[in-house]
Amino acid sequence: MGWGDLGIYGQPSKETPNLDWMASKGMLLPDFYSANPLCSPSRAALLSGRLPIRNGFYTTNEHARNAYTPQDIVGGIPDTEILLPEILQRLGYRSKIIGKWHLGQQPKYHPLIHGFDEWFGSPNCHFGPYDNKETPNIPVYRDTDMIGRYFEDFLIDTKTGESNLTQIYIQEALSFIDTQSKKNQSFFLYWAVDATHEPVYASKAFLGTSARGLYGDAVRELDSGVGQILQKLNDMGVANNTLVIFSSDNGAATYAQEMGGSNGPFLCGKQTTFEGGMREPTIAFWPGKIQAGVVSYQVGSLMDLFTTFVNLAGGSIPDDRVIDGIDLTSSFFSNTVQERPIFYYRGNEMMAVRWEQYKAHYWTWTNSIKEFEEGINFCPGEEISGVTTHEQVNHTSNPLLFHLGRDPGEKYPIGLNSEEYITVMPIIQKLVDTHKNNLMPGEPQLNVCDRSVMNWAPPGCEKLGRCLPVPSPAPHNCTWPH
Repeated sequence: MGWGDLGIYGQPSKETPNLDWMASKGMLLPDFYSANPLCSPSRAALLSGRLPIRNGFYTTNEHARNAYTPQDIVGGIPDTEILLPEILQRLGYRSKIIGKWHLGQQPKYHPLIHGFDEWFGSPNCHFGPYDNKETPNIPVYRDTDMIGRYFEDFLIDTKTGESNLTQIYIQEALSFIDTQSKKNQSFFLYWAVDATHEPVYASKAFLGTSARGLYGDAVRELDSGVGQILQKLNDMGVANNTLVIFSSDNGAATYAQEMGGSNGPFLCGKQTTFEGGMREPTIAFWPGKIQAGVVSYQVGSLMDLFTTFVNLAGGSIPDDRVIDGIDLTSSFFSNTVQERPIFYYRGNEMMAVRWEQYKAHYWTWTNSIKEFEEGINFCPGEEISGVTTHEQVNHTSNPLLFHLGRDPGEKYPIGLNSEEYITVMPIIQKLVDTHKNNLMPGEPQLNVCDRSVMNWAPPGCEKLGRCLPVPSPAPHNCTWPH
């Protein structure tokens, strides 16, 4: 979902009344970022509080290449990473993930191994359908048990876009909140729904209801789900003791055109380190704690949720590793602003840095000219000479500098010889030098693929008559789209 997909963020159709209400009663955070412009690394960063280059969610197979966790990925979130639910579990919280995990598809990487107590969802996105010969359909789990597969037991009609998945995810959330609240049990709910990811889907009640087409139908249904979750918190009497955050894992997929969403005034989208790829529509809500109807100008990151949640729960931040997330409690409760840089990574390369209103691009790249000529455009209608490059261009000696307040679309680089550039760039360069001098990259987890590790068959499949073929092991370097 993109920064521009919510009414409160300027979407002209105004079809997100529940999220808009949440913002009117809470805090809008228009300067909030993911840690990567792609799903898996972004989610790994959210749950670990650490950049993907530190937690291993990147590839070194090619320079600056985004990577994720497809069905045949060998790696996953390392056991050495301390995830948010692991800490909360030790503090007495009960945690549940609903929807997309995407931190490793083998059972040893699954959520219940890494601190979650409950899971309903999938280790991957809802790609497919597949033929179950060369590639199996993607499994769905309840806790440790595979209970079915997308397109078989959990249907998605790719012609009409109809699917009840979001409704199932909503009911799972409401049931979890109801059960924990009745037990007076502290809880952490990670509602990781994915209807706005291709293939986009919505339930029958929402199909055809949006002026934006199927993508808008999906957004309206997610908005409805948020409204029901907020209402359930209120009905159970726990709204005043619950912090709720809404955000997204990366910018809208502009290459998907009408099925890809909107990034508002920002350049490009998913897969890129321009603003459209990593700036997220974010809202914080806590009645009685967060002042209603305020805008925070804090530059924030999904990684900050790790640090903030641990501190609010009374826990201790791990001190044996670098944690990139900062504590946002003063921003939430007092609307203060802390200066901090944002590092924009694409794969194993630091592409850009934000400091205050300034952003410096050390590398630029959209996608390859070959892919572009095949019709895949990460920046449709936004070709900017020397900025949206189809080759990886190294600007390290003279980074491209933009002022995001005056130029949120990153269209007008500040002149190299201007007083502004000469004043600002040494400050940013010092931040970059400090960051790189202290950087210890984690072991890359997204290098090796092997079709034999896919979820071919659940235990007891012989009795079900649904065993799938397992191909001979053939580990190889994963390749990723350009």
